[in-house]
Amino acid sequence: MATIAANLQAVKSRIAAEERAAARQSGSVTLIAVSKTFPAAAVRECAEAGQRAFGENYVQESLDKIETLKALALEWHFIGPIQSNKTRPIAENFQWVHSVERDRIAQRLNDARPAALPPLNVCLQVNVSGETSKSGVAPGELLALANAVRTLPRLTLRGLMAIPEPTTDSALRRRRFALLRELLGELNARGHALDTLSMGMSDDMDDAIAEGATMVRVGTAIFGTRVKT
Repeated sequence: MATIAANLQAVKSRIAAEERAAARQSGSVTLIAVSKTFPAAAVRECAEAGQRAFGENYVQESLDKIETLKALALEWHFIGPIQSNKTRPIAENFQWVHSVERDRIAQRLNDARPAALPPLNVCLQVNVSGETSKSGVAPGELLALANAVRTLPRLTLRGLMAIPEPTTDSALRRRRFALLRELLGELNARGHALDTLSMGMSDDMDDAIAEGATMVRVGTAIFGTRVKT
């Protein structure tokens, strides 16, 4: 049975291979190890194998891990849906938030970000597949949200995030990721200075990297299959 360390190395090798295939600079893609539902011991094992950035979806679970592992000085990314009553602990304990989809949530994160900390790095989540059940701002409403977030002094707008619908159709996946890349380009053409495309997970990160991902969020390929409770 492969260890977390071995899995991590395999994922890093896969990312490096995709960077080469896309003629991209080595190291241009940052790996976010998605540790949701896995215990602090698994995160520690991954960290000891060289991983620094971790993604979490659930606030209370993540706060317990952040406290347990605080001596490791890890970088924590919140990547799940954000409830209004959870903005303060997110703003106080994370370095990145990938899932901002409403200006009200952005305002609450801004207001709760401690002045002693650097501004919170945020990505706007975009619904690139048009699913009514999917989180994310509609592409047509993205510019207004980006302009609103840009005015908030305790946030730094870094880029865009998407979770397309699950599919084995590589061409469709690439179209979804290409749309996110094009939207980022449009925002930059309108005066934004965004540098982050958070897209791609264990099953589709190859297509995401080919379309310009700068961050991939990988859980299963590193930690194994999650046990549903």
